[in-house]
Amino acid sequence: MAQEYASEQPQGFKNQIENVAVVGAAGQVGRFIAEEMLKNGKHKVTAITRVGSTNKMPEGVHVKKVDYDDQSSLVEALNGQDALVITMGAMAPREQQTKLIEAAAAANVPWVIPNEFGGDGLNEEVGKDILIGPPHKKDRDHIEKLGKSSWIGIACGFWYEYSLGGGPNRYGFDLKNRTVTFFDDGTTRLNTSTWPQTGRSVANLLGLKVLPDDRNDDSPCLANFRNKFVYVSSFTVNQKEMFDSVLRVTGTGPSDWKTTHVPVKEYHREGVEQLQSGDRAGFAKLLYSRMFFPDRAGDFAATRGLDNDKLGLPVEDLDEFTRTGVHLAESGYFDKKGA
Repeated sequence: MAQEYASEQPQGFKNQIENVAVVGAAGQVGRFIAEEMLKNGKHKVTAITRVGSTNKMPEGVHVKKVDYDDQSSLVEALNGQDALVITMGAMAPREQQTKLIEAAAAANVPWVIPNEFGGDGLNEEVGKDILIGPPHKKDRDHIEKLGKSSWIGIACGFWYEYSLGGGPNRYGFDLKNRTVTFFDDGTTRLNTSTWPQTGRSVANLLGLKVLPDDRNDDSPCLANFRNKFVYVSSFTVNQKEMFDSVLRVTGTGPSDWKTTHVPVKEYHREGVEQLQSGDRAGFAKLLYSRMFFPDRAGDFAATRGLDNDKLGLPVEDLDEFTRTGVHLAESGYFDKKGA
């Protein structure tokens, strides 16, 4: 597609995203996305939620109730929206996103951020190994085929505080029982983002100009990311560095913890076998461990580069969010969420 400029658009063209619909605005990351968009003052945020839902939305968010079995209710809810951000839990039916994508096309929503917050979606080999790559690509291709919307994927890695505190099948830490499972030697680096940083990433992305003003304007704009991934991160870190942070935050020493090492490829294979046997815990094992393979699959800062500066993202403090992860584990957050 040839480069377009705002100065060459018809009268009435607005070079800014104003109306944003968020699916999952009361959820783990959706809440941070909605709140950050409200903070920047550039957006009117509408939460798309099911009829009968009792989820409490962030203050200032408008609410539209929909019935996923009635496509016309989805289209009506999305009419007039400039962007649709989809955040849903891993257990949500896959057809929900398809229905939303098709409704966005019918409502002429120009931008869609699909439910693909994680690793480098362009790495198809890894996508197959973690099982979710092919369906995500199918969704992106569907958006393009419909021809009404453009997609932008958010490659942010796993959420740090959630993954650190969420048990040994994620980053290898059982914070309650003070055990750590290191993959190989524990020094493979990956990119990981906090919930607030992910929220800022989406809010700042949608706060960019849609098009460059003219041929002399080289500032970041939304069109730069059309049908591409945005690569953002809070920390590029390995398990040993996470462990050092945990020791600082908890005031403990290495001798207070039981540590083990496992071959990461063997651990990944075990996860696959567990999932195939019907044990869903195997999915987290295969998903997370694949990012610690020696091929640097999880370190997209090294393989793709980061867009943090383009989006004006701040530098964060590792220990601050390690503390949050420890609190989540100790408070029983994951027991309540069933995570």
